[in-house]
Order: sequence, then structure tokens, then C-alpha cells
Amino acid sequence: MEKAAGTDIVKLRGNRSAAGLLLLTVFLACHLMAGAAESSEDLQSRAAVVMDAATGRVLYAKNPELRLMPASTTKLMTALVVIEKANLKDIVTVSRRAAYTAPTRSGLKPGDKVTIETLLYAALMKSANDAAVALAEAVAGSEENFVQMMNRKALAIGANDTHFINANGLPGAGQYITAFDLSKIMRHAIKYPVLKEILGTRITEISTETGKTMFIKNTNKLLWSDEDVLGGKTGYTNQARHCFVCAGERDKDTLIVALLGSPRRELLWRETEELMTFGSKVLNNAEEPVVYLTRADYDAAQITKAAYTKKTSARALKKKHENRKKKKQIVTAKKKVTKKKQLASDKKRKKTIAKNKKTKKTQVAEKGKDDTKG
Repeated sequence: MEKAAGTDIVKLRGNRSAAGLLLLTVFLACHLMAGAAESSEDLQSRAAVVMDAATGRVLYAKNPELRLMPASTTKLMTALVVIEKANLKDIVTVSRRAAYTAPTRSGLKPGDKVTIETLLYAALMKSANDAAVALAEAVAGSEENFVQMMNRKALAIGANDTHFINANGLPGAGQYITAFDLSKIMRHAIKYPVLKEILGTRITEISTETGKTMFIKNTNKLLWSDEDVLGGKTGYTNQARHCFVCAGERDKDTLIVALLGSPRRELLWRETEELMTFGSKVLNNAEEPVVYLTRADYDAAQITKAAYTKKTSARALKKKHENRKKKKQIVTAKKKVTKKKQLASDKKRKKTIAKNKKTKKTQVAEKGKDDTKG
């Protein structure tokens, strides 16, 4: 595709009767050949898809095949593999590696014994990385082996533009997903009643075999504001920005919305509801399906790189140390200036006091002379 500056957008409207995948393929082919561009007041998220859960038909899409980082929406695939390979009542012993997987954790400690089901609640509701790694180790013996299962599952459900490198979504080279693939994964996930139940739970309490309890709250804020939302999974890293995928009902239809690369968390909720409404209108023949590409986003994707490595971590620590040192130097310099000003002020004040004393002494002497004259 030829490069274009700014936010040039190629936009097409599709045939209502076209199937999801065919519609998407035809639209993308047209986009690549199209020369005309229009301005748009569309989403701030870099990529988005609205899909009819019943048929897989694409009702709306922005950059549907743009490869972006998935962040913690990865845990949806983790849960899919687990639900198909493990017994929910099986007991898992949390390893040291799992327990200390940063940054988001449920509070599990090395040696804690919990059920697979408990770990699923922690991973999907709280987006806990410790729970995701514990699940991977329980099912496949190691996270590395589990990742291979995740990638095989992605291909099996047609998520061909997706590749995982871990079970939790922390960024790294070679990890990517598209909004189109993410919507496919959610479509598959809600076929399992257990996953649907967990994704739709607002607040719950989980416990270990010894009775230690932990309170967890769902990161999906729409569960409190929109009764039609069945459940969803959030994600965030510095590289991926804010991500979200959910399923919801509109006029008895189940719709899936996937958003990647939103600049702010609150935009996820607003844009999701707007897309749900638009998708419903398409299904009710009040709107036509829309798919478009933003060339600026595709160009930006070519220079986007994950930076979660030991080398970049060392650079980050060095930069942090330098910033602290610089800040300390600035504070020290300010203190010196303040002290210098204070000394100058004290010196001036002492001079003023001395001058006043001298003036007063002179006035007293002169008054004494006047008295003798009288």
C-alpha cells in the first residue's frame, strides 16, 4: 500500500448480505487499490472490529488486519486453552516463578494451592499475571510449552494474524494480534458457559486451600454501567496502550467489539458502546457495514517495536538514575541560590538595623544640644 501522511482514511461501504470473512477480504482488496481518501470523525483506537457473534459477519472495522500488541487480552486465549485441557476442580501449587510475575498480581504466594477455576477468575477478572503463568504451568508443565498450545489454538480458530510469546500479554518481540483475530477469539470464548460467567462477574472472592481469601474486582467498567454487556477482557501496556474485547446484546443479537491501541482507558467504554449501537443498526438494516484503513496507523506500525528486554530495562534504569541525579542537582542548585539570597537579605537587614541605630543616636545627641540651648 502506498504511504500517505497524516490521518488519510480509505473508507468503503459493503453489501449487507455479504458474509463476514468474504466482506472483509473484498473490502481490504478494494482499500489497497483505492485512490480516494476522506476525512473521518471515527475512533481514536488504532484498530477496531464489530462482529455478529452468531455468524462471524463483520459489521464495522477500522484497520482490522493491523498487527498490534495484545496486552492482557492475551489471557482470553490462555483461558480458552485451559478450559479445553484441564479440569476446573484440579488443584494447582503456585510456583515461585508464577507468584512473582509482575506487575499485576492477585496476591498468591509460592506454595499456595488453588483450583484451576480460581486461577481463571483471577486471570480474567483482575488480569493477574501470576494466575496466568500458574495456569500455563499447570496445563503444560511450563509456560513455553503452553505458548505453543496457544498458537496452535489460534490457528485452529482462524486467528492467522496472531502470535503469542507468553500466557499473560507482557510485551516482547514477535507478539502480536489483530482486532479481527481478537474478535474471533472472543466469539469462540463465549461458547463456554464457564468463561462467559467469569467474564461477566463484577466482584468476587477467591481463596486458597488453606483458607486465605483475596477480594477481586473486574477491570471491565462496563459491567457496572451497561446491563447489555455480557463480559469482556481489558489490557494495557505502554506499547500496546489500552485494549478491550467484549460481547454484548442489542435487540436480542449478540455482538462482539474488539478495540486495540486506545490512548485512554475511558475511551474504551465510550467507543465500545458507540460501536455496539452501530452494529445493531447494521443488523436491523438501518446502516450498512463499514470497513476502512488509516494509512498513518499502518505506517506507524512499521516502526513500532516492543521494548521489554533486559537491555532496554537496563537503559530505562540508567535513564531513571540520571534523571534522579539531574533532579538532585537542580534541587541542590536551587537551595544554594535560596541560601545565597537569604544571606544577602540578612546582611542587608543587619545594615539597615545598624543604620537605624546610628540615626537614632544622632537624633538623641542633637536633641540634647537643643535642650542646653533652651
